[in-house]
Amino acid sequence: MGIVNVTPDSFSDGGAHASTGTALRHCEQLLKEGADILDIGGESTRPGSPAVSLDDELARVLPVVREAVKLNVPVSVDTYKPEVMRAVLDLGADIVNDIWALRQPGAREAVAAHPSCGICMMHMHRDPQTMQAVPMAGDVIPEVLSFLHAQSQLLRALGVDASRITLDPGVGFGKTVAQNFALLARQRELLAGGLPLLLGWSRKSSIGAVTGIELAGERIVPSMAAALLAVDRGAAVVRVHDVRDTVAAIAVWRAMKAQEPQQTKNEIGQP
Repeated sequence: MGIVNVTPDSFSDGGAHASTGTALRHCEQLLKEGADILDIGGESTRPGSPAVSLDDELARVLPVVREAVKLNVPVSVDTYKPEVMRAVLDLGADIVNDIWALRQPGAREAVAAHPSCGICMMHMHRDPQTMQAVPMAGDVIPEVLSFLHAQSQLLRALGVDASRITLDPGVGFGKTVAQNFALLARQRELLAGGLPLLLGWSRKSSIGAVTGIELAGERIVPSMAAALLAVDRGAAVVRVHDVRDTVAAIAVWRAMKAQEPQQTKNEIGQP
């Protein structure tokens, strides 16, 4: 999933693709580099970021989505506002990617009313303005699992098939550095709910914390390492800024996996 930030203030590339023209050129470049999905967002959700008005978000996102849906690739829109969800789905967007896990009034109903759109729901502690000021405490795995299961059940109750749902444990959204890496180390436990996982490690501050790389744009190599580890631990989607390099890293991993000996049923403990 290639990131397309149509924002002036995103933590890594704010302003780089803020106009419709530059955003669309970035979409085309990401596809050339091997992206399978485009994720378009009009509001930064970095820690401490201010909320964006509905009108501003629509003005940023709609012109880009209107053209991006012509590129013959799944288009995801990163939004928590039900009005934006309905507008982009009407334009032909394929996926709603919501950091609030559809907890804003009317959001569940907005996606449930669509016959087939994909939905990604993320775990976030508190909100973007305060999440890192007071991060979570203790073992995050049970709480993240419980939250995502509850939100998926609420959506299923509205008639949404499980095949439409993907879950994101929310790396960097109200967690400490250690907790974020616990999500990676124990990522397979998050598959217990039977739904696919989306992981977003790209250029995040936790990577900077353990590598000492202060500038987000210089965290490409460790971001690829995190993405590769996430894939190896069962992630269905990785959301990245640096598509070409991540695709190349995954190609090496796939080549290795293709040569691994096939385990027998007895070796994996099955009758």
